[in-house]
Amino acid sequence: MNIEELYKIYLAYPSVQTDTRKLQTGDIYFALKGDNFNGNHFVKQAFEKGANYCVVDENEFKINDKCILVEDVLICLQALATHHRKQFSIPFIAITGSNGKTTTKELMMVVLSSQFKTYATEGNLNNHIGVPLTILKIKQDAQMAIIEMGANHQKEIEFYCKIALPTHALINNCGKAHLEGFGGIEGVKKGKGELYQFIRENNGIVFRNTDLGYLDEMSIGIEKQITYGSQQGDYIGKSFTDNSFLQVAILTPGMECSIHTQLVGEYNLANVLGAVAVGSTFNIDINDIKKSIEEYSPSNSRSQLMKIGTNTIILDAYNANPTSMVSAINNFAQLDYPNKIIMIGAMMELGDESIAEHQKIIELLAQTNWKKVVLVGGNFNVVKHSFKYFENSTLAQKWFNERAFENTAFLIKGSRAFQMEKIIN
Repeated sequence: MNIEELYKIYLAYPSVQTDTRKLQTGDIYFALKGDNFNGNHFVKQAFEKGANYCVVDENEFKINDKCILVEDVLICLQALATHHRKQFSIPFIAITGSNGKTTTKELMMVVLSSQFKTYATEGNLNNHIGVPLTILKIKQDAQMAIIEMGANHQKEIEFYCKIALPTHALINNCGKAHLEGFGGIEGVKKGKGELYQFIRENNGIVFRNTDLGYLDEMSIGIEKQITYGSQQGDYIGKSFTDNSFLQVAILTPGMECSIHTQLVGEYNLANVLGAVAVGSTFNIDINDIKKSIEEYSPSNSRSQLMKIGTNTIILDAYNANPTSMVSAINNFAQLDYPNKIIMIGAMMELGDESIAEHQKIIELLAQTNWKKVVLVGGNFNVVKHSFKYFENSTLAQKWFNERAFENTAFLIKGSRAFQMEKIIN
């Protein structure tokens, strides 16, 4: 079966699923394989749950005429997504970066949705499976699409661009994330820069943060650039805080206003300004942009500020790398709380630089007089420090629960592997 024939089936049953546990009646089930699973084994279960078709790549699992046998299910899924993408002439905005890309994507989504039928990556489905699944969820009524792209090695973003074919691009930043796969910070820039390269070759448009000088260099040769930043650009804004949530003063002539966000940390300034730039580029009034951003409340352990009794908790535990960790610690240090406890999990995928980067965090923590510092897991166990250490978040949670904290502020952050949100669950 060629991709055009499969696409006709998809149009008749435009709901794709790769997990039988989430499958609904009428879905097309794609039997993906992984290191520890083989989706072909669940074809019978998929039909029992109501799948209309199953796409398989092992002949023995072609159990009826509703099974579509292909050479490789994953490649087929990606090809179907690309074919679907080519049916649209709307803006496709791709976003990548080391830190904050999901928050920026969510802010862009709420802003664009105020005026346009907008589809965007759900959660962080931003990998080789998530990108095609996101595209295949886009319906014919779409007016805008936002595709988040995550990566931990070079050529990955380049591959996603061939699937998503973005018309617009935003690189949040290039920080010390996934150093093991990228081979250092210059490797990160090269990998993220693959998005700019696609835009450069296809005469697209980039939204560029002027506060990050390296993006200026990376974007050389791209003619259409819309800029934003705290000092210069088409859209300019400054951050200020009321000791809880970030507030942004938009200074661009004709757009002057103050946006009172529900985000924590000045490091979110660029995320807000990126959303302002995107919204305004597509002719959304600044008052509607302001309203959309102010109504957005973060979830999934990203820059969440919570009140539990008399205590204040900043939960930023979805992920962590040296760049985001330094930003979070510095921001917390500046906040005016009398009793501050910082509880941070180790950082992953740093390769040969891991111990040195953890030691730098220790040195940064030593510069502030915290009420308590609690470290969890990973290389925090091998670097030199005098702080409290637990092997995992379950033990840290036990320590937390055994103390009746009052009038205390907490920063809880760490890599996904350590599930630091468990501490307050």
